[in-house]
Amino acid sequence: MTRPSAAVPSLAQRVRRHIAEEGVDATPAAVISAVRREADAAVLGDTTVAHLAGRVRDHLVGAGPLTPLLADPAVTDVLVNGAQVWVDRGAGLHRVTVDVGGPDEVRRLAQRLAAACGRRLDDGHPYADARLPDGTRLHAVLPPVATDGPYLSLRTFRQRPFGLRDLVEHGTVPAALAPVLAAVVAGRLAYLVTGGTGSGKTTLLATLLGLVPPTERIVLVEDAAELRPVHPHVVALQARTANVEGAGAVGLTDLVRQALRMRPDRLVVGECRGAEIADLLAALNTGHEGGAGTLHANAPADVPARLEALGLLGGLPRAALHAQAVAALQVVIQVRRTDRGRVLDSIGVLLPTGEQHLATVIPAWERGRGTGPGAPALARLLIARGVPVPPILGSATSSPWTPPAPPLSGPAASSPRSSAGSPLLDPGGSSPRPPASSSGVAGGGR
Repeated sequence: MTRPSAAVPSLAQRVRRHIAEEGVDATPAAVISAVRREADAAVLGDTTVAHLAGRVRDHLVGAGPLTPLLADPAVTDVLVNGAQVWVDRGAGLHRVTVDVGGPDEVRRLAQRLAAACGRRLDDGHPYADARLPDGTRLHAVLPPVATDGPYLSLRTFRQRPFGLRDLVEHGTVPAALAPVLAAVVAGRLAYLVTGGTGSGKTTLLATLLGLVPPTERIVLVEDAAELRPVHPHVVALQARTANVEGAGAVGLTDLVRQALRMRPDRLVVGECRGAEIADLLAALNTGHEGGAGTLHANAPADVPARLEALGLLGGLPRAALHAQAVAALQVVIQVRRTDRGRVLDSIGVLLPTGEQHLATVIPAWERGRGTGPGAPALARLLIARGVPVPPILGSATSSPWTPPAPPLSGPAASSPRSSAGSPLLDPGGSSPRPPASSSGVAGGGR
């Protein structure tokens, strides 16, 4: 007799036909009833039938052969390239042996998952970005746009939240830096969590939001609902795409404006990726302290340039963007994905530099280097807000950071300079030091 697991795809087709003929929903009870009517199931026990029915239902309304991978707590990403399946368990992508069928089966799977989220996916609209009912992020692309597809990208969502202690135990955050992160939240400093794709920005942001006092109201604005902070008073707004007729879209810019009318103590934009940055900066400059968000950036030095690009989409001139950014944001927290996992890479402060007062990220702490020239500025920000300075920053308060001097002329101009053309001095201002970060025009990842 054919093994039950090997017969699941064909059995699923027959059960689908039975359920369609009866006009009932594919509930667990309906699927079990339909499976029991199959001749192959007559000799199977109740436990085996229930297990087989669960597998069949996964093929009917779930992720089909990908379900076991998505249920694996170690898996963060599942990628399907045509008939190939790759997974990431925190140490990079590895190919796994999973039979997803041919292109037609993968296409049906992608369309079923998209339809479950209310998204259109067909030849007229060959791509979709959606969130599954369990929180998993789905992106699907169909041929001919996907040349060897269909392609599926699934980012899992874990219900288990992480506390700051968990991140320390996992090696993501050094123990000495945990008090600094907690102090940033307690001091109501506005901050951005930055990093590359899959570096852990959302995880760290959710953890920090869990440190907000329970007497404060957090209003989240997201393109796709991913943040789940452990906090008693959180309300979330999620963007909506246009319907088939091209109407009904609600973007992040509109949601940020609505959030300002909802009495937020902490306004959080899950990911700053467009013109909404102008409204966020305006909000943080009008008394809404302690706001936060995430931003894609390869290095802290790239953050001003990224803000510039997004600000232009919102109609903010360069000078106005830098002025608003310096006034609204205080801290930049960079995370990085390494061979050993996701780690806190640096904590910086956003300060004006040069004659044009361009926003520049000055490192207060860097992984592998320790405290930097921005540590005194961060310590002073905490003191001004009545927050005790963590020990790792305590010794830096007596050495204030010296901003870059104006450009020199003549032979002295050959001295070490930053990308803006100004010598960078050590915290005491006595000797040149290598550039720690670049100003707002451009910067490169380390």
